[in-house]
Amino acid sequence: MDSSVALLVVDVQQAFDDAEYWGRRNNPGCEANIAALVAEWRARERPVVFVRHDSDEDVSPLRPDQPGNALKPELTGEPDLLVTKQVNSAFYGDPDLDGWLRERGISSFAVCGLTTNHCVETTARMGANLGYDVLFVLDACATFDRAGPDGTVMTADELTRATATSLHDEFATVVSTRELVSG
Repeated sequence: MDSSVALLVVDVQQAFDDAEYWGRRNNPGCEANIAALVAEWRARERPVVFVRHDSDEDVSPLRPDQPGNALKPELTGEPDLLVTKQVNSAFYGDPDLDGWLRERGISSFAVCGLTTNHCVETTARMGANLGYDVLFVLDACATFDRAGPDGTVMTADELTRATATSLHDEFATVVSTRELVSG
């Protein structure tokens, strides 16, 4: 893989450990896979970007004044860039992710984090629309069961499959951690 491929780690924050707030989650191996990706990128001196959701909603555990806003311990060391945002896409954060990537001649990135079908998927879609080659690391993402407008609950695994199906060969190439991390 090209050394200029960035790793975007989206919203891997402590608030997402609160099952009472979010509900049932899938992929308990998500954080270990993210840690492996971060270690691999650092070992190969590739750019690592952490994205943090700083919610402006009154009751959100992701508000900057809440302990859940903190990044999880698996995100060790300092990133090359920390983007903070209040919306789903990391491309609408501060500082300007698109500008930072382009200034460095980076035209592709691998993306992982929380939650699969919200901020990670939105960042992947927008990145593709901006012309980036996107690798969506599915087993380094996790999400939660969610009720639809008709009240029917889709499981986290069903939502993950829907995301992978919608993104692959359209907005991104869906890959696994194993494909990106050397033995």
